[in-house]
Amino acid sequence: MNAEYVLTLSCPDRPGVVAAVSGLLAARGCNITDSQQFGDQTAKRFFMRVQFTAALPQDELSSAFAGLVPEFGMDFKLRDLSVKPKVLILVSKFGHCLNDLLYRVRSGLLDIEIVAVASNHPDLRPLTQSYGIDYHHLPVTPETRPRQEAEILALVEHYQVELVVLARYMQVLSEDLCEKLSGRAINIHHSFLPSFKGAKPYHQAHDRGVKLIGATAHYVTSDLDEGPIIEQEVARVDHSHSPADLVAIGRDVECVALARAVRWHAEQRVLLDGHKTIVFPR
Repeated sequence: MNAEYVLTLSCPDRPGVVAAVSGLLAARGCNITDSQQFGDQTAKRFFMRVQFTAALPQDELSSAFAGLVPEFGMDFKLRDLSVKPKVLILVSKFGHCLNDLLYRVRSGLLDIEIVAVASNHPDLRPLTQSYGIDYHHLPVTPETRPRQEAEILALVEHYQVELVVLARYMQVLSEDLCEKLSGRAINIHHSFLPSFKGAKPYHQAHDRGVKLIGATAHYVTSDLDEGPIIEQEVARVDHSHSPADLVAIGRDVECVALARAVRWHAEQRVLLDGHKTIVFPR
């Protein structure tokens, strides 16, 4: 029975990359079902995503692609799509993004495995456990932050987590934790940053009469809310909307942007390109 794989790669932009990859797959009886590529003319790098079926095991295919690395200076990743990425969700007291992700997974709309939820508050334990998912209450203070972050990393190791999702987790991760989770942690925040910093950003936006509100999903880095952007969503508003309306609309767009970012990451559609991303949409 054939397995379905996704190959993602980046390398210096030069002729022959597509031919080498497609030729290698054809020679091994693989069938390409989807292929997307992009050449960044500024960075002079080439990015490619290939989805294909094959009767060969993953380790044999990985060894074959490794043979292209010296010639093309290629970084690549090969994933078996039948294996769902294991995800740890970090959350505080706002449950809308967590609830949305849990529902999408249960409904078959998001092909990931949420292995656990961790929070600095106990509030969302009933919601999480109603889905049969482990909930870990990890309180944190400035003094206990190093120990609490060590507990988060212990969960990552225990559950063999591939992706950490900050679903409105209202704590700033340390530089050390950001480094250890580099490229495998996604955050969501309202797109008013940095225009409306601090408490009650939607109230600040209402006072300024904004016409668009939105949300940004991005990879976590030590630069607060400035990691490589994966997805953004917006909604139009007007003078008739109250601050409470803006909060409700904002929560909706946060859920949509985060769910898309998580899905695209899980499907290997996001490639890092310096401080930005290349996203190959479905």
